[in-house]
Amino acid sequence: MTGRDDRQSPMFGGHWTLEKLDILESYLDAYTTALKEQTFNLMYVDAFAGTGLIELPQNDDDVDKRDFISGSAGRAIRITDKAFDRLIFVEQDTKRCEDLERLRNTHYDRNIEVINSEANYFLHNLQADWRKWRGVLFLDPFATEVEWSTIEKIASYEALDTWILFPASAIARMLPKSRMPEDVEPKWADKLTKIFGGESWRELYKEAPQGELFGNRGMERDPGVEGLISIYKRNLEHLLGGRFLQKSRTFKNSKNSVLFVFLFCVGNPRGIKPATRGC
Repeated sequence: MTGRDDRQSPMFGGHWTLEKLDILESYLDAYTTALKEQTFNLMYVDAFAGTGLIELPQNDDDVDKRDFISGSAGRAIRITDKAFDRLIFVEQDTKRCEDLERLRNTHYDRNIEVINSEANYFLHNLQADWRKWRGVLFLDPFATEVEWSTIEKIASYEALDTWILFPASAIARMLPKSRMPEDVEPKWADKLTKIFGGESWRELYKEAPQGELFGNRGMERDPGVEGLISIYKRNLEHLLGGRFLQKSRTFKNSKNSVLFVFLFCVGNPRGIKPATRGC
């Protein structure tokens, strides 16, 4: 976000922003097509909807010109061959919700709900007859807001295919530069425990095989970002079994450092084989 005003749309993060959105849109199109002949009602839930737009980088020669592309909310709306019966855009910021309301008003013929709520709270309380509803949930947090208890709750519905943009780099920044687990600040330890659903993140710290690492006794740290990703994936597999697809997409910055990992979980167990064939 830039500092001009609170109603700014999320800024373009780089090539991975477009790739993430393209992957999502392609999946939504394939998903709705696959269920076209089914009797289920279909919903799309965007838990961190923003304003519905992504602001592109500006040309330095024309600082007053602002260009935008459709964000995830806009892309879900334009799936029309087999349109979603219910589109839910969740956003905690009230001013961003005003922008989402304007987006909704331009598509008055669609069943669009704009919900001003904290995402975890909303998803814990999402109501539907899951025997009749299926859908797609997009979790693209602004930082590290998604809690493990929310992932567990979503899994219990057995109805929502879920895309998770796991903010590996932001989570890794909570870890101390030292190799000692006791150096993790209490506030970050609490946050990590909420993200991972327990203290599995502490497995980054383990005894060195010979009691030494580069001449120093004590603890060694598994490669920070990759270690966090591995633990989170393992937790998803323990929770979901075959409903968690191991194949994922890693997004890196210009220095080849990992920023995010795009993860996918099948909603209903009956969808495992079709989703696997699509990989």
